Amino acid sequence: MIDYPHGSENVHIVVAAGSGSRYGGNLPKQFCDLRGRPMLMTTLERLSASAPEARIIVVLSPAMENMWCEMCAEHHFTLPHTIIYGGATRAHSVKNAVDTLDPDRVGWVSVHDAARPMVTASMFARLLSALDGTHRGAIPAVPVTDSLRELTPDGGSRAVDRSRYRAVQTPQLFDGRTLIEAYRREILPTFTDDASVMEAAGYGPLALVDGDPANIKVTNPGDIDIVSRSLMENI
Repeated sequence: MIDYPHGSENVHIVVAAGSGSRYGGNLPKQFCDLRGRPMLMTTLERLSASAPEARIIVVLSPAMENMWCEMCAEHHFTLPHTIIYGGATRAHSVKNAVDTLDPDRVGWVSVHDAARPMVTASMFARLLSALDGTHRGAIPAVPVTDSLRELTPDGGSRAVDRSRYRAVQTPQLFDGRTLIEAYRREILPTFTDDASVMEAAGYGPLALVDGDPANIKVTNPGDIDIVSRSLMENI
C-alpha cells in the first residue's frame, strides 16, 4: 500500500444521487426498504466497518436531502457523514465530492455505489493491498457468467470469449491526489465509473482484484430480496 504522510485523510465517497429509474417505485432505490430501513444506511455501515478510519461523503440529490435527514432521525442513524449535492451524471456527482478534497492532506479515496450494500472488509483489504507505487488505483471485478455477444456494424452480432472479460464492481479505490487530478479534466459521456476517468487521464495501470459475487448492485426489484437473504446468511 502507498505510504501516506502522517495526518493524511482517507475518504469514502458514496454516490447516492441517482434516480434509480430502472428499479421503479416511488423512491430512488438507495432509499428503498432493506430489512426495515433505507438501504443506504446498510451500505454506509458496511463500508465504514470495512475501513473505519475514513471520513464519509454522501452525494445526494438536493431534492432528497431533507427526506434523508428525516430518515436518519426516524431510524436513529448517527454514523457521521458529510452531504454533497450531485451533478448531471454519476461522474459529475463524484467530481462534486472530489472537488471538496484537499490535495495536500488527502490519502486514499474510495468511491462506492449506494446501491451495493454488501461490501466486505476482506474485499476492501484486497483493494488496499493492491494500491502501491505501481498502481494508483484498484478495482474489484468478478468473472462474467453469462454468454456475451458483440453487436456488429451490419446489425448482427457475434459470440465473444467471456473468459477475457470481467464485470466491475465498487468500491473502487484510488490515490486521492491522483483522483483529484483526473477529475480536473473534461468529463466525457463514456465515463461509466471512476476507473474509466483515471484511465482517460493517463493514470494507469489500475490493479484488478477479486470482487465478491454477493456484492451485487441493486437494480431491479427482486435484487432487494437477494441482498436481504445474503445479509441474513452473514449475521
